[in-house]
Amino acid sequence: MMRIRYAVAVLALTLTGCGGSDPGSTPAPTDTASAGPSSPSTTPATSASTPVSSPPTTTGGGGPLDWQPVPGPVRDTVTTGGGWTLRVRGNGAGWSLDGPNGSSGGGRAGFRVSDALLDRDWAVVVLQDRTEQQPSIAQVTDLATGKGFAIDGSSDVPTTNGGTWALGAGHLLHATVSKGAYCVATVDLAARTSTVGWCAAKRHGFSGAHVGPGGDSVQGFDSGHPSCRTLLALDGASATPFPGVPDCHAWDGVRTDDGAVWSVVTDEHRVAEAHFHASAGGQDADLGPGTSGTLVWCAGAAWFVRDPQRDGDPAALMRWSAADGLSVAYRSPGGHAFLTAPRCGGDAITVTAMAEAGDEQVTAALS
Repeated sequence: MMRIRYAVAVLALTLTGCGGSDPGSTPAPTDTASAGPSSPSTTPATSASTPVSSPPTTTGGGGPLDWQPVPGPVRDTVTTGGGWTLRVRGNGAGWSLDGPNGSSGGGRAGFRVSDALLDRDWAVVVLQDRTEQQPSIAQVTDLATGKGFAIDGSSDVPTTNGGTWALGAGHLLHATVSKGAYCVATVDLAARTSTVGWCAAKRHGFSGAHVGPGGDSVQGFDSGHPSCRTLLALDGASATPFPGVPDCHAWDGVRTDDGAVWSVVTDEHRVAEAHFHASAGGQDADLGPGTSGTLVWCAGAAWFVRDPQRDGDPAALMRWSAADGLSVAYRSPGGHAFLTAPRCGGDAITVTAMAEAGDEQVTAALS
């Protein structure tokens, strides 16, 4: 699944500043994990972090990945998968989808692409009003047929301006407002039906939605300074905190078949720096340092970015699964460098590196 994100520094400022709503109102917070395609911050994490218990190997789980360059300018945000290529022009002004069942794309005056999601069956491109006044518009494409439809403010369960989006398992998650509350909506894409699920309490919000093999999840937060963040497992209208995650300091969270993967921010003044953890079959794993807001689940594994930990280190894309453990799937070119969050296309993963030795955007098939 492909996600487009602003710089982590922008993410932090937006999330920790969500308390500006009128007293007694439910905020409709900007989902900073799914904001538009600006270049990430060029300041890597350099603080000391707890080391991984054993050095990870450079593999994709089961062997090295065959990274291939993505054609076109690096400033475009691209993901690939299943023979499809989903491309967003650098400033989010337009998009294109090309694959076995034809091509589509376009743009809309006054809107920018805020999210571009791709899996084995569906592509979803979200357009957000630049003035943040109108509801977002999701252009959905059925990859089996190449046919599409829209989800917008006039849908049975309407979209709202901005908010989080996630795609997987045949359904789409997005934010909506229902009876004055800020809620998670679920769209059954094949049936084209929508339902309203869990709703945040007054003066609370959510962001960072994920669809994992174990179910849906979001990061819930309050309007404090800093926010108290809680990873929530969603089941219909119910939300349950992830077990074993420290109160208020969580960031990313994906549910797996027999556990979860999550990150925790240990210094609220440096929220771009997180520590990642996993659980599987009742056993916990320390995945070491990483960059908050970069966790994705793709082809049976969790992937996240690790900024350089010392001067001269490369930025790295980490991969973890219960079967294979932790590994380095990709290292950036030399010199000062950072990576965007990885983008999953169902059976491939794509990452963009900005480095002194040269920028590159590469993709690798996973099955």
